[in-house]
Amino acid sequence: TDLAQDFKTIAMAMLSKVGGASGPLYGTAFLEMAKLAKTDTDFGDLVDAAAKGIAKRGQAKTGDKTMLDVWAPAADLIKQGKLDDAAIDKLVASTEPMIAKRGRASYLGEKSVGHIDPGAASTGELLKAYLDATA
Repeated sequence: TDLAQDFKTIAMAMLSKVGGASGPLYGTAFLEMAKLAKTDTDFGDLVDAAAKGIAKRGQAKTGDKTMLDVWAPAADLIKQGKLDDAAIDKLVASTEPMIAKRGRASYLGEKSVGHIDPGAASTGELLKAYLDATA
């Protein structure tokens, strides 16, 4: 199979079918992975490229209470061989005490505290699916 083409197909589906901010962000993530997969198939590197694309597209950084708070540290954990369900749950949960600074949740300001970021939660599920598929 052609991994780069598979990622591109996923990206196009995300861009055309997923609404809100998630579609463009996930689409960007998979497009960045598609570009890199032509020369590098290391999953840690692919997730890192996705995180960088999300940061640029969403004008976010870690700590802004977005999906990036899972993507970026997950790339490091993958490279260290330390990504597992518990680590993913910890990354997702780390968004709960944060104040949302980007995305729709940012309109809530301090009211976002005490809630897990939805993008972080969906990213956690995506990464768990990867772990299940590679087990």
